[in-house]
Amino acid sequence: MANVVVIGSQWGDEGKGKIVDWLSERADVIVRFQGGHNAGHTLVIDGVSYKLSLLPSGVVREGKLSVIGNGVVIDPHALVDEINRLADQGVVVTTDNLRIAENASIILSLHRELDALREDAASSAGTKIGTTRRGIGPAYEDKVGRRAIRVMDLANFETLPAKIDRLLTHHNALRRGLGVAEISGEAILNELKEIADQLVPFTEPVWRLLDDRKRAGARILFEGAQGTLLDIDHGTYPFVTSSNTIAGQAAAGSGVGPGSIDYVLGITKAYTTRVGEGPFPTELENEIGQFLGERGHEFGTVTGRKRRCGWFDAVLVRQAVAINGVGGIALTKLDVLDGLEEICVCTSYRIDGKEFDYLPASQGQQMRVEPIYTKLPGWKGSTVGARSWADLPAEAVKYVRLIEELIGAPVALLSTSPERDDTILVQDPFDD
Repeated sequence: MANVVVIGSQWGDEGKGKIVDWLSERADVIVRFQGGHNAGHTLVIDGVSYKLSLLPSGVVREGKLSVIGNGVVIDPHALVDEINRLADQGVVVTTDNLRIAENASIILSLHRELDALREDAASSAGTKIGTTRRGIGPAYEDKVGRRAIRVMDLANFETLPAKIDRLLTHHNALRRGLGVAEISGEAILNELKEIADQLVPFTEPVWRLLDDRKRAGARILFEGAQGTLLDIDHGTYPFVTSSNTIAGQAAAGSGVGPGSIDYVLGITKAYTTRVGEGPFPTELENEIGQFLGERGHEFGTVTGRKRRCGWFDAVLVRQAVAINGVGGIALTKLDVLDGLEEICVCTSYRIDGKEFDYLPASQGQQMRVEPIYTKLPGWKGSTVGARSWADLPAEAVKYVRLIEELIGAPVALLSTSPERDDTILVQDPFDD
């Protein structure tokens, strides 16, 4: 059976939620393998919207197993709140349909506070990254620093005080430097005791669970968060997230071998958006950018922040295709471009008079990028709800074909509205 990894090929917010939900109907197990509750997916099923942050999209489907892998950092209170919100919508999450990696790291209140303190200081200095202030970065720092509290630790309170002391040796030194009060070990211990009983029953060695399911012939869908250009190594550093968002992380972040990945699907918006600070070569700070934002309802699922909007950047998506080993893309929000007289596609860059067919890693060069565009005529007809190529205006088909040529990957799915059935299937990623 084929196993599929879904990643964002831009700066996130490409519409992964709908595509993952569409694919989850064909999968048996859906795995979240990186990030935290700083990312969000919106699913629209039979007219009902479900907003997810930590939970895999498959949790809203009966008979599917959802898994939170070891590559995720988990805020226990945020997770419980999300489970309760779904319960209010009639979706019941139990230990039968959700499992959590015992070796996943935990986000604590001190991580959230540190995140906010740093962003406030950076904002005053003009060096703000634009984090969601949810403690994601500091939690990953503790994981790499080998001082994190992990989910498995909540099952053994006898060993927790020593682990907390080690953690606070680092954090209280930071807090003194920032001029804020130190935290007691007792406060952290009580914070963990409040939530332990609600989290521990979901935990197990996820690597073994996935190996068993794979050997039994289950189809596994690996669900990424954010996008390739926010990857800690391959994104527009330092304006990135704190984890690896690329397809290779699916293996490390869930405990499977790379040979378990059969197909990589890159979710790609028909234009470009990003949230937060950092370079954005094709950004449109004009009425067209405003049009794209309003027509596309470009506000963050988790934060509600307004997204910056611009033309499709084939340079960046081509780079993402190469880095992730993308086999095909799911092109989303084509309908947002309906009615434009002219549409531009960025095909290369100019930096200091030299042409580039990729985005250099240097922050200084990224800030000096000038996009080079190819212009196409827009289309008057509507693409909303199209379910076959014959339903699309000829100019829209031409636009899609140009994107395929420029990025070096075919369109496997084409999405024409938030509704899951408004999808043109060219190639099923789960086909063996």
